[in-house]
Amino acid sequence: YFFEVNSMNIGIDARGINLYRGSGIGTYTKNLILNLINSNLKDNFNLLWTGNEDKSFIKKNTSLTYISGRYNLFYEDFYIPHWIKEKKLSIYHLPQNGLGIPLDSDSKIVTTIHDLIPYTMPETVGKGYLNKFLKEMPKIISSSSGIITVSEYSKKDILKFFPTFPSEKIYVTPLAANENFKPLDKKSCKNVIKNLFKIDSPFILYLGGFSSRKNVRNLILAFEKIIKDLPDNYKLVLGGSLQDEGETLKKLVYDNNLEKDIIFTGYLKDSLLPIFYNAADVFIYPSYYEGFGLPLLEAMCCKTPVITSNLTSIPEVTEDSALLINPSNKDELSDAIIKILKNPSLKEDLREKGYLQSLKFSWKKTCKLTYNAYLSILNDN
Repeated sequence: YFFEVNSMNIGIDARGINLYRGSGIGTYTKNLILNLINSNLKDNFNLLWTGNEDKSFIKKNTSLTYISGRYNLFYEDFYIPHWIKEKKLSIYHLPQNGLGIPLDSDSKIVTTIHDLIPYTMPETVGKGYLNKFLKEMPKIISSSSGIITVSEYSKKDILKFFPTFPSEKIYVTPLAANENFKPLDKKSCKNVIKNLFKIDSPFILYLGGFSSRKNVRNLILAFEKIIKDLPDNYKLVLGGSLQDEGETLKKLVYDNNLEKDIIFTGYLKDSLLPIFYNAADVFIYPSYYEGFGLPLLEAMCCKTPVITSNLTSIPEVTEDSALLINPSNKDELSDAIIKILKNPSLKEDLREKGYLQSLKFSWKKTCKLTYNAYLSILNDN
């Protein structure tokens, strides 16, 4: 599905695949590159690599250069510019928010800016990362020949903070869920969770990290308020490793004597995620800010009904296939939970609508839009 052009030498910083494994950026980098190298045999892909070798990236049309996983001035000032020149790259793409951008380059530089959360919600970001991001981002933007981002909302944010960057050089390429997120037999999924986690009740699910931006605190308080009104002995399951505010939230649950009703699973292997989505009665994602919001799409791919925020990029991803609430309003969240759990036909309707909506997204599509962005950036003198 690619346009016919003379073959290009494309360079991509693929280090994020191993450095950020399991995160949104790691997943994006891996899927984007795999789709590019598997669907396009006439261009050459030069990948900067760190960590373990992965056979799926070793092809006739790829060359891997192993370098350190550290981002420092030696690479930005010397090594990468020299590598770009030596490989005669037409395009060099940095998929991880432009981190490690070369200061002097013979090729067109493309960066993927996933979101500008350090600008929009600085209080939710660690101090070290915040300072680095705010210091580097102006340089990253001004050095980019083109920018790729993951939603129209993120594009709007980039233009809000960097109004002089040409809007037509910002390309929106929505993300996608991996193929293992799909409808599975609910009963089998519930059995797996019962055996592994001793969860034997119907449950409401949240996955997606414990940064204050994710607003899990309000979810806990909204759930506490309605435990007695629920149609069954529902549990709230909070999945993922307890980083950021995880420990504080766990303490909140214990202080309020909710540990029987609210379960922290700890770190979950990727292979378990589709099982959790499929076994859940509803998925809740009350985030204040998302550049895209991949867990929403994953849940919809598994035919799980979704309650989520009406803010930032989220309505772009869900359209009319989820119950949208104001995440600051705990009552609105409580009411939405009751509404969905007491109304089987609404639940069924959201399951079907969500699934149909999820079919609009695929890594093939992300890849095609990215490749078209490369062509457009390359042809733009």
